[in-house]
Amino acid sequence: MSSEAELTDFLTLEEIDRDGALLEGIADVYGSSRADFLRGAAFASTAVLLGLGRPAVASASPKQDVGILQFDLVFEYLQSTFYLQAVRDRTVAGMKPEKQRWAHVLGAHELAHVAILRDVLGPKARKKPFFNFHGVTESESAFTRTAVAMEDLTVALLGGQAPHFSNPALTSAVFSLLTTEARHAAWARRLSGARPVAGAFDEPKTLNQVGRVVRSTRFIAARPRTGRRGNPNYTG
Repeated sequence: MSSEAELTDFLTLEEIDRDGALLEGIADVYGSSRADFLRGAAFASTAVLLGLGRPAVASASPKQDVGILQFDLVFEYLQSTFYLQAVRDRTVAGMKPEKQRWAHVLGAHELAHVAILRDVLGPKARKKPFFNFHGVTESESAFTRTAVAMEDLTVALLGGQAPHFSNPALTSAVFSLLTTEARHAAWARRLSGARPVAGAFDEPKTLNQVGRVVRSTRFIAARPRTGRRGNPNYTG
């Protein structure tokens, strides 16, 4: 995942859902009351998602809303674990101060996004799958290139899905996430030496397109078997 050119093509959700992590589109969007939502919004950066705590409006397809949120949650698991693993691997510690701050801030934001999506989905929130980054987080250059590609992909994902929510409150909230992720992408691009803005227009991507990218990285790994010798390089 070293360049934007690698982030293309198609795959079905079923094909990337190896751990049951992306699909369980049942019931409605809200797994908790507004009060529960507000109590769970402990991260300052999640304030942009307060609209998610509003009462649900009548919608033609609440299943579709939940399915999108399920997918987004697993993608946020992937991002947050990616940054955390780079910290554990001491890769971030070896960076210049500005770049260290970037990695820590983005990691904290992605953890906040995970927290808010889990709170909104309640009992429908998927468990975090296992991840294997295949050494990418152990190299500053590989980590940085992959971070740029991942942040660009997040913008494309949110841009592609925000208009498809049947609940207008969700559309508004996801657009708030989108603007934050766009700033993430620009920051990552500047630090990597790439143009902060790739082009005059961003191309949105479907869930299937994003699914193909995730599948191609092999970052979502099969659960390790218990009782095996050694410590598999999985994070999760």
